[in-house]
Amino acid sequence: MSTFIQQLPALLGVVIGALGSYLVVMRGEQVRFRQERATRWEERRLTVYADWARALKQSITLTYRVASHLGNDPHPHPLSPEEAAPLMAEATVARDPSGEALLLLGSPEVVEKARAWVVTVMRMEEFLRAGTRDPRAWQELLERQRAGREAYYVAVREDLALPPGHSARWQLQAPPPNHGDGGPPHRGDGAQR
Repeated sequence: MSTFIQQLPALLGVVIGALGSYLVVMRGEQVRFRQERATRWEERRLTVYADWARALKQSITLTYRVASHLGNDPHPHPLSPEEAAPLMAEATVARDPSGEALLLLGSPEVVEKARAWVVTVMRMEEFLRAGTRDPRAWQELLERQRAGREAYYVAVREDLALPPGHSARWQLQAPPPNHGDGGPPHRGDGAQR
């Protein structure tokens, strides 16, 4: 019996060591699982955020084209309200699924900025449905839309812990004053739309 008692501390050491190793491995696995899950959700949220912006941008581009037809915007490819109506309806329907995904996976801050941005886009659409011809009022709507987009992207970057990004407000070099067609010069700011 004395041999067993003499070996008992070593045996307890082995048992405690094995238990400790098991706990360390399990803790490491839990941490790794949580990190992988967080990464998967971040990737999904990034996809949802980008899909929402892309869907909304389709509507915005159509509004620029209709505004150009009405004389409110210098977009180089005008589109009549009649031609745009089915495209606008399609763009609106297309953004609904991405909006639902945004509500499901987006942070409250991002969802709020997305709401503010889309409300401005809806006002732009209303402005055009009314057939309004007021370039100054249109320019104010454009500025609100740009600010809404910028605020959305800032919130997305903060939510995903991304570094600050570009505001997308840059001026392209204006074309030379002589256009040959006698028409007004194109503003050359399509990149900041």
